[in-house]
Amino acid sequence: MSSPTPAAPAAPVPPAPSATPAGPSPSKASGRRRPLLLVLAVAAMVGGAVYGVHWWRVGRFIESTEDAYLKADSVTVAPKVVGYVTDVFVQPNQAVKRGDPLVRLDRRQYQAMLEQAQATIDARQADILRVEADILQQQAQLAQARAQAQAARLSLVHAQQEYERYAPLVSTGATTEEHLAELRNAREQAGATLAANQAAVASAEGKIKSSQAQVAQSRAQVKAAEAARSQNHLDVDDTVVRAAIDGRIGDSTVRVGQFVQPGTRLMTVVPVQEVYLVANFKETQIGRMRAGQPVTLHVDALPDVELQGEVESFSPGTGAQFALLPSENATGNFTKIVQRVPVRIKLRADAALRERLLPGLSVTTEVDTRGEAGAAQAAGGDHHG
Repeated sequence: MSSPTPAAPAAPVPPAPSATPAGPSPSKASGRRRPLLLVLAVAAMVGGAVYGVHWWRVGRFIESTEDAYLKADSVTVAPKVVGYVTDVFVQPNQAVKRGDPLVRLDRRQYQAMLEQAQATIDARQADILRVEADILQQQAQLAQARAQAQAARLSLVHAQQEYERYAPLVSTGATTEEHLAELRNAREQAGATLAANQAAVASAEGKIKSSQAQVAQSRAQVKAAEAARSQNHLDVDDTVVRAAIDGRIGDSTVRVGQFVQPGTRLMTVVPVQEVYLVANFKETQIGRMRAGQPVTLHVDALPDVELQGEVESFSPGTGAQFALLPSENATGNFTKIVQRVPVRIKLRADAALRERLLPGLSVTTEVDTRGEAGAAQAAGGDHHG
């Protein structure tokens, strides 16, 4: 009987792979993150401290608003006389100077009225010359009448003396009644002649006064005609509508051939070189604001440009006070609403930049209330606080 064969040895089993990858231990990773967090925390604290210091020294004195818009005191161009437009000398957006012609109206009717007024003046002046010549002739006639009256007065005196000398002689028979009657008749004739000559003098004087009154009337008519001529001359000049200020043409609606009345809006002259800012701050923001304080401006249309300005003046009332329908708060139900006060701000910009600043653009405004009186009041308020 054969012996059993020995069994083959079992193959070695390889070790199972580890479930976690090889790497640094968790304690080492947390040790590396700790300095980074510490740096971030220190940076945050430093940044917060810097911000806090800046806010305490500057930020708390800055009052800002986005309710701000550029404005300009535009002038509406309108004619003073009625007529048809014959020429338009400017184009929209064109720059003009004060006194430049903008529009011309038909001037023929006003020119005719001017010539008529001049003709009236010439006619009245001719009347004055004619009447003055008549006055010279009437003065000569008056001198003649006065001389005749003087001669008649002397004749009357002589006739009266002759009558008085011969009247007593009738009773003595030295003269006759017929001679005395002749002397009486001569005396009466001399008196009648004197009366007639005196009437002629009065008539001549009346004619002179009448002629002088005609001269005065004609001169008054000359003055009236000269006033009419001046008005007509103004009307002729007003047929050319000119720019009242320097600026640029906007909102032009006038056309050649258009019939316009006095006051008809033709266009607008915008003084873009004199643009300013009106910022509407809340009533709770203006306590420390004063005229002359510096202002930092950011125009929405020019995001890369920072402008400077200064507070110029404050409105005498809130915007609600000048509204078309002012609010009426004396009612049973009342809700307090923070009001806004318009503040006018003067811009500091060169001519090239002002060409880009157009009325109506939105602006973010920051007023530094530390300037001038605002700083003193702020310091005083902090001290009392």
